[in-house]
Amino acid sequence: MRKSARAKRLSIKVFPRGRVEVVVPRRTSARAVQDFVDENHDWIQRARASFAKNYTPDSAALPSMIRLPSIDRQIIVRYKPDNQSDTVRFREAHGMLTLSGATADRAKCIQALRRWLSATARRSFRPRLNTLSLQTETPFDNMHIRLQRTCWGSRSSSGTISLNLCLLFLRPALVDYLLVHELCHGRHMNHSRRFWKRVARFVPDYRKLDRQLGEAWRDVPGWLEVY
Repeated sequence: MRKSARAKRLSIKVFPRGRVEVVVPRRTSARAVQDFVDENHDWIQRARASFAKNYTPDSAALPSMIRLPSIDRQIIVRYKPDNQSDTVRFREAHGMLTLSGATADRAKCIQALRRWLSATARRSFRPRLNTLSLQTETPFDNMHIRLQRTCWGSRSSSGTISLNLCLLFLRPALVDYLLVHELCHGRHMNHSRRFWKRVARFVPDYRKLDRQLGEAWRDVPGWLEVY
């Protein structure tokens, strides 16, 4: 259960590995939360069963290729073991990502891949965020890239926009919508009618994209171990 100052109503998210999150507005009673979960029990079970068909043990294997639809890129991954090393380093060159060192250690490989994704997201999303900031006439102070397990992005009251590195695995239209969404929170730190009206000025089909964004966790590969 995650309490949210922005939430206006109860909602449920089911993540690909079966994790269930209930988003709860402040001052919601425990009884109301339990009733809401009970009412949606069958839907939760169907969603978890649907994900289980696609997220098999094979989907968690370390990748030999990584596709990043948001920036229209794909890169071959090579593993170069070094028994004398207890760390895993990454190097990108000529369309290939090389992980070298203790590559027999799965956890260290995943950490290296996450570092590479974070650096890639930082280089890729900052220029786009700058452009959309000008288009929406909404400035921001800073941008952070994180591996977030519950949301695609957020904006602090100080003007820092935090983006999930998993956005790299989404379609460009969904990423642009998310960026506009967080920028618009610079004018309205809530999900009021005025906030959505402003979002609609720049993304007329925001309702459809918002629904798709809620379902897009299935596009995040299992090997990243987000859920």
